[in-house]
Amino acid sequence: MSATNLAVNNRIRVVASFDELVSARFAGDVNALCWPRALAGDFQEIIDTLNASLITSDGMTTIDDDDLRALKLSPAGAAARDVLLADQALLRDAGLAPILDCITGYPRDDAAGVIPTDVYSFHTDSATVEADTYLCTYIGGSSEGLANEAAVRRVDIPETRAQLLSDYGGEDDDGFAAYLSEHCYDLHYAALPGAASYAFGIGNLWRIAIAYPGSPVLPCIHRAPLTPPGAAPRLLLIS
Repeated sequence: MSATNLAVNNRIRVVASFDELVSARFAGDVNALCWPRALAGDFQEIIDTLNASLITSDGMTTIDDDDLRALKLSPAGAAARDVLLADQALLRDAGLAPILDCITGYPRDDAAGVIPTDVYSFHTDSATVEADTYLCTYIGGSSEGLANEAAVRRVDIPETRAQLLSDYGGEDDDGFAAYLSEHCYDLHYAALPGAASYAFGIGNLWRIAIAYPGSPVLPCIHRAPLTPPGAAPRLLLIS
């Protein structure tokens, strides 16, 4: 998605540099910052070369800097590697702890619960202290976002709440609220009829607001892209 299209969404602020991305404060309606980028290099070559020795079949493989430096790559692949190493260095210098994953699929929530709680469901991240989530998809399906006004918490849908209350076996009180939080049910959302999600896009570095006590803004609602069998692997940086 282009910077122009992103700027139309009142929940997103487009920034022009990494320094602006990390220094800007969330306020008002804005709960997502995006640094749009068109990156040089062949990221598919990174995946193809990793696949020969490192990528496992269990869905997610974390790639460290030494793994990247050990790859024998063409100039285009080496350019992509330089981007991956540089992005992680920027985040580490900012006091963050980035992780680079090659993803062929996430675990699905196969439990017979009322609300799915895997990352394919629209959700918000949470913490007990002030924090944000940074992420960038270099190749593969990108994350999706949903404006807060275009969504409803699943626990606030009457039929869903009634079923959860029945499963809980008690009153709709503080204990029930704790039950919802313990199972992360209160972090998951459903899109309202006619709502349209937006793509985070490829190469863009994002910083999104999460739920924590005293946060000045609503958390950013997002989800991972579906990864059907045979889908191309995704290269994701997250912190």
